[in-house]
Amino acid sequence: MDNDIETLATALYVKIDDMLEDWPDLALPRPATGIAPTLSDAELLTLAVMSALLGFTSERRWLRYVTENLAGMFPRRIGQSGYNKRMRKACALFIRVIRMLAMDTSLWSDDVWVVDSTPVECGRSRETARRSDAAGWAEYGYCASHTRYFWGLRLHLVCTLTGLPVLFALAGAKADEREVLLGMLEAGQDVVDDHPGQTVIGDKNYFGRDFEADLTGRHLTLLRPVRKGEARRAGQSLLKPLRQVTNTVRPSAASDRNSCRIQRTPSASRPLTGSSNISTGGRRAAPRRCRGAAPYRARSPSCASWPPSRARPGRAPR
Repeated sequence: MDNDIETLATALYVKIDDMLEDWPDLALPRPATGIAPTLSDAELLTLAVMSALLGFTSERRWLRYVTENLAGMFPRRIGQSGYNKRMRKACALFIRVIRMLAMDTSLWSDDVWVVDSTPVECGRSRETARRSDAAGWAEYGYCASHTRYFWGLRLHLVCTLTGLPVLFALAGAKADEREVLLGMLEAGQDVVDDHPGQTVIGDKNYFGRDFEADLTGRHLTLLRPVRKGEARRAGQSLLKPLRQVTNTVRPSAASDRNSCRIQRTPSASRPLTGSSNISTGGRRAAPRRCRGAAPYRARSPSCASWPPSRARPGRAPR
């Protein structure tokens, strides 16, 4: 057992327990009479934060790791079903803990924010779109960076240049990015008030005279690329050195999105291009074609179909 993990668990537990004592209204409501929970809220949140910091995306694997390596730190444990139910009920409290831990870092005071969105695909088949629990929230949208349509949501993220999330929101795939950003700023008005004079870096979709006027009223400065046919904007020389940083933050947001395990099904985890790797008795499965779709055309000369009048290499003509 590593002493660093013990120190991390102890520091997190003390921090979270002190927070719950200072703000008792954040505690989950429970009846006055009944069976006391096996794990306290502080222990539950400590386990959740440690699983995120150590990179565990499976609750069963994490609880098995705790049983094998952290039994002395957490002598009272619960099963995966109870752990999942309590974590769902403590979602708002977990977000508050994340905010508290982020505010304790020096990265929270960064004066530059990066705003962007990434697709969160929830399914691909028509039956998934009808029967999924995300039906009514998820919708069909288009991702220009991947040049494809998808069914799901969009994760909108405001973070620092180092990748520390400041504000986030899940919205429909067709939701306007500007409206979602204004909604996040309105919901997190306390964060905006604590960071006056921030510089917000976005892509070309964050445009509009009224939109920029709203940001100016919140004491925020927008820095984005010039759109086609638009006059040169101030601060364009600053975008070139920050372009690589912005492109690095986006994949990190995608990895955080994948760690949420919104849906892990064969249809959702199937590669975007090429055939599936599902075993078919030693043969490679052929890619499925949607009804009414155009026939598949090979883009590589080596994959093109052979004319019937030509013999294949290595075979004698009949």
